[in-house]
Amino acid sequence: MYEEILQKLSTSDFRRRFCLKDKDKQYIRQKGLDTIRRHAEDFMRQRVAPAYPYHDGKQTPMKGHPVFVAQHATACCCRSCIYKWHHFEQGVELTDAQQQYLVGLIMAWIEKQI
Repeated sequence: MYEEILQKLSTSDFRRRFCLKDKDKQYIRQKGLDTIRRHAEDFMRQRVAPAYPYHDGKQTPMKGHPVFVAQHATACCCRSCIYKWHHFEQGVELTDAQQQYLVGLIMAWIEKQI
């Protein structure tokens, strides 16, 4: 389901430079993919889904959690990247379906990395 967009993202010099470090992979093994998915859902809902996220464009750190790395790799990090790559309108809260699509993409990328 996500192969086509992951392929497109891999053509971006910026997006393809992101990869999970050993520390990130270890964290995923310790917590499990279900917990990582819940973290991705929480980050998406709180930091990205609002119509006008707080500090949009700067709300997702580049490191510190595997989901943050995955958000940048999959262009799910801020509303302008989401608009550019996924065509979800800015200035409108993301629907539950849109959030689940983006979380699924994040998880697909993480699963490819591990």
